[in-house]
Amino acid sequence: MDKNNFVRNKKCSTGSWNKRKIVILLAGLLLMQTVVGKAMCFKTRFGSIEKVYAKESLHINTTLPIQEEASETIVEELDATQLYAKSAVLMDAQTGRVLYEKNGYEVLPMASTTKIMTCIVALENGNLEDVVTASSYAARMPKVKLGMRTEEQFYLKDLLYSLMLESHNDSAVAIAEHIGGSVEAFADMMNQKARDIGCYDTFFITPNGLDATATDEKGNTYTHSTTAADLARMMSYCIKESPEWERFLEITRTSAHSFANVACSRNFSCHNHNAFLTMMEGALSGKTGFTNNAGYCYVGALERDGKSFVVALLACGWPYNKSYKWSDTRKLMEYGLANYNFYEFADSQIDKNRLQAVVIADGQTEYLGEVAVTDVTLVGNTASDANIEGMLLRADEKPQIVYNLKEYLAAPVTAGTPVGTIQYVVGGKAWKTITVVTTNGAEKINYQWCFDRVLELFLMRSF
Repeated sequence: MDKNNFVRNKKCSTGSWNKRKIVILLAGLLLMQTVVGKAMCFKTRFGSIEKVYAKESLHINTTLPIQEEASETIVEELDATQLYAKSAVLMDAQTGRVLYEKNGYEVLPMASTTKIMTCIVALENGNLEDVVTASSYAARMPKVKLGMRTEEQFYLKDLLYSLMLESHNDSAVAIAEHIGGSVEAFADMMNQKARDIGCYDTFFITPNGLDATATDEKGNTYTHSTTAADLARMMSYCIKESPEWERFLEITRTSAHSFANVACSRNFSCHNHNAFLTMMEGALSGKTGFTNNAGYCYVGALERDGKSFVVALLACGWPYNKSYKWSDTRKLMEYGLANYNFYEFADSQIDKNRLQAVVIADGQTEYLGEVAVTDVTLVGNTASDANIEGMLLRADEKPQIVYNLKEYLAAPVTAGTPVGTIQYVVGGKAWKTITVVTTNGAEKINYQWCFDRVLELFLMRSF
């Protein structure tokens, strides 16, 4: 064979070999895609072998009590028989958590404690300088009453003092007709506000709390009523959450208020009948009530030493037992002060070892054979009860930290993708929720990535 033929044959041989390499490369690419398609990767950053399935997203739900040094705690128990009220609730005003209840969810009439809702709805929907004209219906209201006359005019601000200090029934109706257009429409506003703040066992018919029943278009009969738990929740809203909470406290804490009608033809004086305001240090607000059906009722609030409590009492005695409500209120408030202290969630350390890197199934990596993973981080409180950083707890209560985290995510994943939550749970309810998110992400494996990785491997082994 001459030299030219040898060279020509060698080139052909080399060309055939290059073609075989391309075929091998393509075969490797197809093989790689098949393997990736099943999302099985054999090496993690931790050096262990693990199979990762793209559709799998395992949740780990672990509940751990917060560990603290064991100590002997003595908790004072409050016996329900020590209270006169048929229904009673002690509530943490800051969180709305019921700390103690005696028949606290039994539906009962609530008399003039109704007027805390009348007042807050009027404050949120009216103007204190509004002129209110008394209707003949308002003027006919039974005692206790201001004694307004038909067509007599008053400023809304003055009627609110009349409502809350003296519990005047005619003032309540005049306010309702002015704000709502009618008593019925205003009652709808009261009921909507109750639902908005989570009071679902309350039904308002009148703005003054007089015993009443109503029948809807379906023939269902309702009674003007609430529960002690709902009543306490309403007071908590009035003193803590309403945009008009400061004005509400200003009115209900005033000892006396004098005013005249708009024409200045008659003068009136109101005095606060809430004895609780001078009974205990830190007393904030309150409202009494009585009807023949409801008996004596009361709702009051206290704030002391960084603790805020609301007490609600329904059916707390009848005539000749007028002082029972004060006895029960003091007993419940003292129980709360003695047994509950503020616990900051920040005092509890989250177990960082549980914040493991999360596998991204079908995620692109820098090298073949690796598993895509991402670290995680915390992004803060996402609870519906925003800014809850702690709560009142009894000495024998401890929060639980619940970790609800995923082990796997399916690509594509971006930085900031939620992978679970960490919750502080007390009494079966999550009071603070911290979201756990990815710090980085990964695109989903595709043909281009497969081609690039196989090509890199081919070039590395060829040269």
